[in-house]
Amino acid sequence: MQEIRNIAIIAHVDHGKTTLVDKIIYATQEFRENQEKGELILDNHDLERERGITILSKNVSAEYKGVKINIIDTPGHSDFGGEVERVLKMADGVILLVDAFEGPMPQTRFVLGKALGLGLKPIVVVNKVDKENCRPEEVHEQVFDLMFSLDATEEQLDFETLYGSSKQGWMSEDWKQPTDSITPLLDKIVEVIPAPEFKDGVPAMRVTSLDYSSFTGRIAIGRVVQGTLKEGESLGISKRDGSMKRVKIKELHVFEGLGRKKVSEVKAGDICAVTGLEDFEIGDTLTDFDNPEILPRIAIDEPTMSMLFTINDSPFFGKEGKFVTSRHLRDRLMKELEKNLALKVEETDSEDKFLVFGRGVLHLSVLIETMRREGYELQVGQPQVLYKEIDGQKNEPIEHLVIDLPDEFSGKAIELVTQRKGELKVMEPKGNIQHLEFEIPSRGLIGLRNNMLTATAGEAVMTHRLQEYQPYKGDIPGRNSGSLISMEHGPGTPYSIDKLQDRGFFFVDPGVDVYTGQVIGEHSRGNDLVVNIQKGKKLTNMRASGSDNNAKIAPAKKFSLEEALEYIQKDEYVEVTPKSIRMRKIFLDENERKRMTSSIN
Repeated sequence: MQEIRNIAIIAHVDHGKTTLVDKIIYATQEFRENQEKGELILDNHDLERERGITILSKNVSAEYKGVKINIIDTPGHSDFGGEVERVLKMADGVILLVDAFEGPMPQTRFVLGKALGLGLKPIVVVNKVDKENCRPEEVHEQVFDLMFSLDATEEQLDFETLYGSSKQGWMSEDWKQPTDSITPLLDKIVEVIPAPEFKDGVPAMRVTSLDYSSFTGRIAIGRVVQGTLKEGESLGISKRDGSMKRVKIKELHVFEGLGRKKVSEVKAGDICAVTGLEDFEIGDTLTDFDNPEILPRIAIDEPTMSMLFTINDSPFFGKEGKFVTSRHLRDRLMKELEKNLALKVEETDSEDKFLVFGRGVLHLSVLIETMRREGYELQVGQPQVLYKEIDGQKNEPIEHLVIDLPDEFSGKAIELVTQRKGELKVMEPKGNIQHLEFEIPSRGLIGLRNNMLTATAGEAVMTHRLQEYQPYKGDIPGRNSGSLISMEHGPGTPYSIDKLQDRGFFFVDPGVDVYTGQVIGEHSRGNDLVVNIQKGKKLTNMRASGSDNNAKIAPAKKFSLEEALEYIQKDEYVEVTPKSIRMRKIFLDENERKRMTSSIN
């Protein structure tokens, strides 16, 4: 039987993880043509390429000196905690990749904590040592301190370290002596990471991820924990409720390079894809029907935020999307539940509204963005934090927030976070960059990124992860400016927008179609203001001499999906279609809004 190593790669966003995996694959003599194009193999999902983050974990394998190395790419962001949890269950060791300048970051800490808790053996790779002002020795010390603070065992603390540059394709045990290849890392993997033990006995495999093929239907992916799976074998699958269902394995595939290879059997220790199981979900165990050995299910972090998803009922509905009905929306959300473990969906009294629970604004906005690209139209309400009752006291989720920014902006940043009930815990300089750490309620983060980037001229780098639930911290002031709301349907005219510029700033350009009740700008005062931007200029047959200056209009402010979700108030929705993101009042008619406000008050 071929020797196997199963490793997961842990790294912070943008520390070079996906590039490293690409280089390992190239080093094992494959996919030369992709390298010439300079494309990243792993981040092949459009959203991942645009944002430069890994959202979905992927499996690839490389063969080196007769050993098969299964590499599992882990998401770096704590919002994708559900993905991380199950990926690590397939690995026997981890590569911790850290930037030689930035050092270990909070999201690295989140995934590393989970890996050490599962008893995985780490190899540390200090990457980007070719960058200016890098400090590899200090970073090595920081990694040791981090592992110590995460209660690593003696054996885990005795980790091997390599230095190098994945971009330039080399690794070495001494950063001052570059080599010409990445093989020192491959040698270390084979030497340090334990080979999976072959456990004989009843076959058992936990389903840790799903795939779909239009030819074979749903595909279960997981690691065979014990025994041997054989093609054509009749087994059972254990469900969440404890029941067992008879299934037959149609085909077995193992990972080879970026693709898969059909095999007749898979022994314990290898990662494989199984077709023909039909009805199953992540966490189920594939095992013997008559004499089952059921593996423990995966524990997933609780959601901390919810959003209302509803069908698009604005005057522009159906103009840009293919899927617009509540049935489409319901089916799509139920399909997402199968593979997105950290997500929960609840149906409300109204059949076209759904409450969707997730790990944070990023987690939910990635789902919404994926849906709009698939042709869905929907509306979403303001993100709401989930509270817990503990010992009769209202508790809320608290996040560990880290901000790195130039020294001159640190005062402004601290002021912004403390206004939102954040507490400064750590403040230390790293060169000319200030490193700040806070504890802040999750609801204090909603809308903070926008304000922070404005206040720091776009220089601040913010990351956060869920820490724990703590007693409610009191009210946090929200957005203190009202909305400018359109009074009429139709395109705005430059003349009327120009005349209204002293009332606030606009989110729409002249000539863009808007509808009654759409939020088209921000009012300079605290109240909402309904304005008419469709009014044209009254024309006379007198020629004006000099008084008729051309309209000078400030450019409209454009929002990304996340910014819009963080910007809206309780009585507003974000309307999301494949081509547009608009903000609107829930009640479009002004009289109805007044009636609803007076009935609430």
